[in-house]
Amino acid sequence: MAQPALNRVLGLRHLVVYGMIFMVPIAPMALYGFVAQESHGMVPLVYLIGVVAMLFTALSYKRLSAVFPVAGSVYAYVQRGWHPYLGFVAGWMILADYLLVPALLYVFSATWLRGLLPATPAWVWIVGFIAFNTVVNVLGIKLQARAHFILLVVELLALALFLLLAIHFVFVAGHGTGGWSAAPFFQPRHWNGNFVATATSIAVLSFLGFDAISTLAEETRNPRRDVGNATVLTLVLLGAIFIAQTYLAALAHPDYRSLDANLGFFDISRQVGGEWLYVLLLIVNVISSGIANALSAQLAIARILFSMGRDRALPGSDFLSRVHPRVRTPVNATLLVAALSIVVALAVPEEVILKLVNFGALTAFMLLNVTVFVFFYLKQRRYRQVLSYLVFPALGLTIVAFVWSGFDRTTFLFGGIWLLAGLAVGAFKYRNFKAFESAI
Repeated sequence: MAQPALNRVLGLRHLVVYGMIFMVPIAPMALYGFVAQESHGMVPLVYLIGVVAMLFTALSYKRLSAVFPVAGSVYAYVQRGWHPYLGFVAGWMILADYLLVPALLYVFSATWLRGLLPATPAWVWIVGFIAFNTVVNVLGIKLQARAHFILLVVELLALALFLLLAIHFVFVAGHGTGGWSAAPFFQPRHWNGNFVATATSIAVLSFLGFDAISTLAEETRNPRRDVGNATVLTLVLLGAIFIAQTYLAALAHPDYRSLDANLGFFDISRQVGGEWLYVLLLIVNVISSGIANALSAQLAIARILFSMGRDRALPGSDFLSRVHPRVRTPVNATLLVAALSIVVALAVPEEVILKLVNFGALTAFMLLNVTVFVFFYLKQRRYRQVLSYLVFPALGLTIVAFVWSGFDRTTFLFGGIWLLAGLAVGAFKYRNFKAFESAI
C-alpha cells in the first residue's frame, strides 16, 4: 500500500518566507518593554546573543535534514538518527510546543483587539482567526505559500515605516540619543554573569520557531539541500531584523526604565510617528500573530501529527495520516489542531500554555543535538569532522540545557506531567517502534 504523499511544490524562497512568518519579523515589538527592563536597555545585544546561541542547534537541523528529508522534524530526525522510542519522546515534547502555540497566539491577538474594540468578546476573535487559518491550511500548500508571502510583505512594510521614521526622529530631528550610541550593545556596569544568564534565556526563547521549516520537507522539491539552508538563513535574517529594529527603538527612547513592559515598543512608535503609527503597528501585530504566525504554527503541527500518524506512533494514527486526495494536505490533522486550539485558547490559562511551550521545545532540541553526535560521530564514525559532529552539537546542547535548567518549579511540574504522559503512550506503542527499528 502506497504511503500518503504531500504536494512537493516549495523551493528555498518559500521555506525562508515560511520561516520568517513563523518567527515573526516584528516579534520584538510585543516583547520590547519587558526585554529592555530585564537587559538594562541592551535589547539588541540580547538578540545578537540569541542568533549565536541558536545557530548551533540550527546547524544540527541542517545536518539531519540533509540525511532525513521527511516531514516529522525533530521527531523524524531523532527516530531515524538515534532510536525510534527516543524519536517518539522528542516528537511528543515538540507537540507540547506546536499544539499550544496557535492557541497562545489567538489569546494574545484577541487581547490586543479587545483594547481597540472592547465591545467584541475575545472568543469571537479567537474563533474567527481559527476558522480563517484552518480554511487556508486545508485548501493546499500553494495557497498557504501565497498567504505567507502577502502577510510577510505587510509586516516588512510596517517595519520599514517605523525604521524610516525612527531614523528621522533620531538623526534628523535630534531626539532620543540624537545620534549613534554603543549603550544598547554594551554597558560595562551591567555586564556580569547574571546578565549573561538572563540575556541568554530571553534570547533563546525569543528565537523558538526556526525549526518549523523542517516540517515542510515532504512539500519541498529539494529538501536535502533547501530545508537546512533555509533554517540557517532564516535564523540569521531574522536576527539582523530583530537587532535593527530594537537598536533604533533604543536610540529613540534611551530611558528604558520608563517603558511599559507590555506596550513599550508601541509607545516609542507613538513618539517617532504619532498616534496613527501606534495604532497601525498594533493592528499589524494582531495580523502577524493571530493570522500569519498562527497559520504557520497550525501548518507545522499538522505535518508532525501526520508524520507520527503515518508511523502509527499515536492513537488514532489512521485518522491523523489521511491526506486529502485533491489538495493533498493532512486534512484530519489540520482540523484536529483547530479543535484543540479552540479548547485550549478558551479554557487554559496563558501562563500554563507558555510554560509548556518552552519546556517542550527545549527538551526536543536537547535530544536533537545529541542525535547529531550519535548518528554522525558514533554510528557513521565521521571522527575527522570534529567541529560539525562533536563540538557544534555539544555547544548547542550546552546552551539549550542551560536555559532549560533555569525553568521554575511550575514549568517543571507541567512539563514533567506531559513527559510522563508521553512515556505512557510510548510504552503502549512500543511494538510499533520495534517494527519501525527493524524496518530501518
